[in-house]
Amino acid sequence: MIDIEPAARRMRNLAAGVPDDELAAPTPCAEMRVGDLLDHVLTLAWAFRLAAEKETTAADGPPPVPKAENLPSDWRTRLDHRLGALVEAWSDPTAWEGETAVGGVAAPGEEVGMIALDELVLHGWDLARATGQEYVCPQDDAEACYAFVSAVPPDDPAAREGLFGPVVPVPQDAPLFDRVLGLSGRDPKWTPPASG
Repeated sequence: MIDIEPAARRMRNLAAGVPDDELAAPTPCAEMRVGDLLDHVLTLAWAFRLAAEKETTAADGPPPVPKAENLPSDWRTRLDHRLGALVEAWSDPTAWEGETAVGGVAAPGEEVGMIALDELVLHGWDLARATGQEYVCPQDDAEACYAFVSAVPPDDPAAREGLFGPVVPVPQDAPLFDRVLGLSGRDPKWTPPASG
């Protein structure tokens, strides 16, 4: 079992710090704006809770394309509740046992729980960078995410599809979390483009 509560708490705090006028701002994920990213986090918090509770199957199919237009007016409150439910679901040891499914893909519960942590950590960093907030990844979360991202072949587009973009080269002596970001297809030095 992995404790996903700290990563969920960081995401909750970051989301609370996003002003409405930044929903159209770019993120390190080239295909997503801040509002799209928040819609994605809302969806993944719900989907991974159901996966922990073994309420989904591979037949449920992939998630919808994230869009800012899908955000409800009370998205902050709803995200707070969904993240709380997500943490509660994955605090049950049975969530990490047996098989489950998320996003239309069947996998062992242990692997899906690891993906949930990875999603919260990486998208937490995305959101922080996009909105000028600080993001500090604790060493234990960085180590767990590194074990996961480094197991995905860097030169196999099919294996990376839907998970990560092309690897961004990062020096081997860089901080561990920077190497996690690079392996996940993110540039640790990314900053929002200058406006005007």
